[in-house]
Amino acid sequence: MSLFSWNCVAVEKITVVGLFKDKAVVRIDNKQRVLKKGVTSPEGVTLISANSNEAVLEFDGEQKSYGLGDNVSINFKPPEKGPVVTIAPSSGMYRVNGSINDFQVSFLVDTGASSVSMNRYQAKRIGLNYKLDGQEIVSETASGYAKAYVINLKKVRVGDIEVSDVEGVVHDSEFPRVILLGSSFLSRVKMSREGQLLLLEK
Repeated sequence: MSLFSWNCVAVEKITVVGLFKDKAVVRIDNKQRVLKKGVTSPEGVTLISANSNEAVLEFDGEQKSYGLGDNVSINFKPPEKGPVVTIAPSSGMYRVNGSINDFQVSFLVDTGASSVSMNRYQAKRIGLNYKLDGQEIVSETASGYAKAYVINLKKVRVGDIEVSDVEGVVHDSEFPRVILLGSSFLSRVKMSREGQLLLLEK
């Protein structure tokens, strides 16, 4: 997950005023910017390539070629924020209610777990036929090695955030006691903190 971001602002017009090899001078609304190849302006406009004849600019996810003096009228706006789930700590741990395949469950957020992990009893309650549909593996636990099954979870939901086709692991034992919300889900959302609070954003 990329940690690089910029503050996108609305852009009405771009004018190409200078062209050079791997460099272009553009006027973004009333601000003149010198863009080098691969560099993104604070407004979110990226120079992909440039020569003495044209510049290839990318904005709003689209790439287009423009010659000297071309005006580009656009309405560039920052993407709308997705739903955010705020989780408060309980005894130093982050627990949150959610669902797996529309079955209500309780999760423990665990960034150290590679997948959404559960024990065999939890899997049976959810209705997962993990021995038939899953792939058998050997998992290393604190008490040694144990049999487990990798299975596809059609959808995992926390609050208003829903992610489809999430890798799950069913341990053929009584552990873990609580379903772990691991990286197969967490890597597909944005995680941040505000003080003690943990924020998940789609």
